[in-house]
Amino acid sequence: MMIKDLGTGIVSVWEGLRPETKKMLVGVLESKTVPTQTPSQRYSYDAHADWELSRLLTALDEQSKSTTSGRNGEVLSEISQLADTCVRVLEAQSGSAEVFIQLAERAIKKHDYNKLDALSDRLAERFSAGEIAEVVRQTEVPQIRAIAYETLAMLPVALLIPLLDDPLYADIAANSLEQKAFEFESDEARDVLEQYEFEQEMRGE
Repeated sequence: MMIKDLGTGIVSVWEGLRPETKKMLVGVLESKTVPTQTPSQRYSYDAHADWELSRLLTALDEQSKSTTSGRNGEVLSEISQLADTCVRVLEAQSGSAEVFIQLAERAIKKHDYNKLDALSDRLAERFSAGEIAEVVRQTEVPQIRAIAYETLAMLPVALLIPLLDDPLYADIAANSLEQKAFEFESDEARDVLEQYEFEQEMRGE
C-alpha cells in the first residue's frame, strides 16, 4: 500500500502518526488480526494512539467520499482496507466515548446493525460508567443515546451512585436509575433514586 497515493489529507495525518502507531497498523494489515496488549509486545496502545487512529479514520472516510470509482477503484479499495484496519483496532482497544460515537455513527450510516450490536456489547464489557455517561452527554444520535442509556441501566447500582455527585452526569445517572428501577424492577435503584430526589428537594434544586 502506497500512502502517498491515497490523498493529501490522509498523507498529512499519516505523516503525523508516531512510528509505533504506524508499525501497529502495518502489522495488523499484514496479519489480518488485532494483537492483544501484552508486556512482551512491541507497541503500547494508549490514549494518544486512540486519538491518532480516530483522526486517521476520519481522514480516510472523508477521502472515500470524495474519491470517485472507475479508475480510482484500486485507491478506494486501499482506503477501505486501511479504514477497516483502524476500525478493528479501535473496536478491540478503545475505551473512549468519542471513539465509540464515531464507530457507532459509521455503523448507522452503513446500516450495519450487526456491527452496532457488537459495539453495544463492547460498551458494556469495556467502558467505565463515566465514559458511558459521556457517550450520552456527547451524542445527538437517538440510537446511540438509547444504547448508552440501556447499558448504564444494566450496570450495578453501586457504579451509578458516584455519577450522581458529578454535575455533568447527575441527570444522566438519575435517568438510568429510573430506567433500572421501573423497567428492570430494581428495588435498590428505586431506593437510591428516592434518596437522591429527597436530597435534591431539601437543597431546593
